[in-house]
Amino acid sequence: MPINILMPALSPTMEKGNLAKWLKKEGDKIKSGDILAEIETDKATMEVEAVDEGILAKIMVPSGTQDVQVNQIIAMIASEGEDVAVVKAGGAAPKAAAPSAVVSAAPAQGANPPSAPAAGSPSQVAARLAGDDAGRLFASPLAKRMAKEFGIDLSAIVGSGPHGRVVERDVKAAQAGGGVKAAPAAPETKASSQPAAAAAPKPAMPSGPSDEAIKKLFAPGSYEEIPHDGMRKTIARRLTESKQTVPHFYLTVDCNLDALLALREQINAAAPVSDGKPAYKLSVNDMVIKAWAMALRVVPDANASWTESSMLKHKHADVGVAVSIPGGPVTPIIRDACHKTLSTISNEMKDLAARAKNRKLKPEEYQGGSTAVSNLGMFGVKDFCAVINPPHATILAVGAGEKRAIVKADGTLGVATVMSVTLSTDHRAVDGALGAEAIAAFKKYIESPMGMLV
Repeated sequence: MPINILMPALSPTMEKGNLAKWLKKEGDKIKSGDILAEIETDKATMEVEAVDEGILAKIMVPSGTQDVQVNQIIAMIASEGEDVAVVKAGGAAPKAAAPSAVVSAAPAQGANPPSAPAAGSPSQVAARLAGDDAGRLFASPLAKRMAKEFGIDLSAIVGSGPHGRVVERDVKAAQAGGGVKAAPAAPETKASSQPAAAAAPKPAMPSGPSDEAIKKLFAPGSYEEIPHDGMRKTIARRLTESKQTVPHFYLTVDCNLDALLALREQINAAAPVSDGKPAYKLSVNDMVIKAWAMALRVVPDANASWTESSMLKHKHADVGVAVSIPGGPVTPIIRDACHKTLSTISNEMKDLAARAKNRKLKPEEYQGGSTAVSNLGMFGVKDFCAVINPPHATILAVGAGEKRAIVKADGTLGVATVMSVTLSTDHRAVDGALGAEAIAAFKKYIESPMGMLV
């Protein structure tokens, strides 16, 4: 029996991806562990690894195909003893057999009814799942939130996601007037000659001028139009959702960096050298990551995520660190940063940043985390307020260290290297007093950095 290769879900929320290229061609012998293809998501490029052996008989989705649904059949392998030509010939049909296309509208009038699915086919599996889960509503979190905002009944929407799951595009279609199941018509009565009014969806939140209205403000030929890629669309959607749904609250402190810079110089000077290269080279950002993680260990209530039903108190400080790459920022995560040495954090950060720029991060390396750090100090930015990236409830915005006049403890004037840091908090999870406690703990570690070595 031929083996179907399905479009993999590279993360719990992934619904589609781009098939960048095939690394094997039809007729190639495949063994377990071979890399078959590269899949692009909005922030990373991943490899599809074979788990079965045989001959790659049929490539169903060619290289360069965009927006391939999760669980769609992308290729077929002929197992040992099978006729490759037969498998290849049989593989030309089942595009509609992909789970993402199982749930569809009823056939048009006059159309021949579809034949019963073969035993074990994706459509039969989906039908069995539907029977087992009758009454349950499958929808992505974003689809649920959008439906609530638009006043749309999710149970009235035909889902186009895997196994009939309702996803973002289904809600948008329903809000625009399509994709909703028609309700059975009620018989007319004398008491009500007017047709029953359907529950009208609430109007969508204003989204600004249309594309055409914006373009009319500029002379033709005076601009270059560059379509948004998947990564930029995802960033725009998530930041818009964050600012619309998360009540941001901001706290700013100034940190004296003189002691930290002196300690950093000593630690780097003591780094062992191998093959002419030091084992590590700490940056100020590495020490900021460590200080913020330790501050959250001191103030654990600030290491939290908000959900509608509960507060998630995280046991580890997993710090996402914003890295600028072409197309927008990505936030690789230093896991359990408070328990790692500064040299470990430094080397991990260099590795993650390099792979982020080559779009080689695994989803688990940039998804999740309990907080984040965004450092624009290296660009000379004095201070700024960062946008929270849910499910985080906090993000630390780090400005440049600069020479400033200060009043010393003895009342005399002096000069010090000072860095402004702003903490953005989700006020539902971290209120003002708690946020102030957390950023005060961070300031203490920055100004007394020997505490990070304990």
